[in-house]
Amino acid sequence: MANTTYVDLPGRWDHIDKLLNRTGPLAGPAFEPDTPSAPKNKNYLRALENDRGDPNCKILVIGAGGLGCELLKDLALSGFRSIDVIDLDTIDVSNLNRQFLFRRHDVGKPKAEVAAKFINDRVPGCCVTPHFCKIEDKDDDFYSEFNIIICGLDSIEARRYMNSVLVGLTDTDEEGNIDTSTIIPMIDGGTEAFKGQARIVLPGITACFECTLELFPPRTTFQICTIANTPRRPEHCIEYARLIKWDSEKPFVDAKGNPVKADMDNPLHLKWMFDVAAKRAEEFDIKGVDIRNTKGVIKNIIPAIASTNAVIAAACSNEAFKIATNAADTLNNYMMYMGAEGVYTLTFEYEKKDNCLACGAMDAIKWDVDPKTTWEDLIEALAKDARLQLVRPSIRCSDNNTTIYMPSPPAMELKLRPNLKMSVDTLVSDGMTLDITSPALHGVAVQVVLQFQ
Repeated sequence: MANTTYVDLPGRWDHIDKLLNRTGPLAGPAFEPDTPSAPKNKNYLRALENDRGDPNCKILVIGAGGLGCELLKDLALSGFRSIDVIDLDTIDVSNLNRQFLFRRHDVGKPKAEVAAKFINDRVPGCCVTPHFCKIEDKDDDFYSEFNIIICGLDSIEARRYMNSVLVGLTDTDEEGNIDTSTIIPMIDGGTEAFKGQARIVLPGITACFECTLELFPPRTTFQICTIANTPRRPEHCIEYARLIKWDSEKPFVDAKGNPVKADMDNPLHLKWMFDVAAKRAEEFDIKGVDIRNTKGVIKNIIPAIASTNAVIAAACSNEAFKIATNAADTLNNYMMYMGAEGVYTLTFEYEKKDNCLACGAMDAIKWDVDPKTTWEDLIEALAKDARLQLVRPSIRCSDNNTTIYMPSPPAMELKLRPNLKMSVDTLVSDGMTLDITSPALHGVAVQVVLQFQ
């Protein structure tokens, strides 16, 4: 809860008061101006307890990187007081040119914790609570506490995960209609160089992130058997160090002697990965493994520009303000920004897909396959399919009660790895159904019916 003992500078929030103390032609139909005796909108933004029992707004920012720093700053200066931020990453020196909440002495510290402290110190009364962990480490009860969730992520898989979580939190009545009180709006921002986008997802009402997955090119993936046995590219050697050797050799431990997770912002971890990858490359006469390439492959680095982050974060924060106060109608429902040659924006509405994996009525997918295709090739096809993009899937056939492959835990993956080289018809028959789950789809199982050709 925000600290109510601070004293604001005179006129600090005049720019907000002009939007909330009077109505106007752009105000939403449910907007009610604040009055001195009943400043409901301000109390909601600032999460202040009061005698009338006005509700309080809790907002979650996912990601404290280039976009996340801008989001935290914009939200705090827009009057939001109860903000949580979650990020697993730590600060690298390369972040300092655009992630302005960090300083050189912060290198190596958790981004969420440093960003939260900076905002709390700089904006009196603001309470930013950090969470230094994966988004998967939090359960549904945690996410259901928030009124608005803003994603400032550079990972398609993480955005798909959050989308599926929020879709799963919605309830329906006996007639199948969405209970609007269970909807948590998700505002998604993304940038790449001079391009960016901002969108609003109302789970169950508007198109969700999964509905538009085909717009994103499938991420390049490498199958575990290729990595383990027949590497041909520098990336195969690097992924060998990350996916196989790190878990088997456990090169670093904590103070209690427990193995630690790989952290590419830790120079010792990065050096170890590079050394293993370079040795692997030399063994198979593969050129092109260096420190920069090693970090780029493992962290899936995409180009980032501070001005693009600022534009997209401002758009996302503006939508959060409109959702919280009804001071203006919200975006419907996608905005594209292109700044490579001048400044150009385009706004349009994405429509829901009836057969969306997350929010639609998904029927079993019929999949034509050569029965002599290996499971490794089938898994690669599932990852490359624009509709599905099922990366690191777990596959089970309930028709014959067979577990075909699981990427984790490591012991189970090692046990099932030989299956990847087998042909499909070795383990299943024509017409059988595969139950497929993926880390990117929380609580979603995709059914695929195999049709031998």
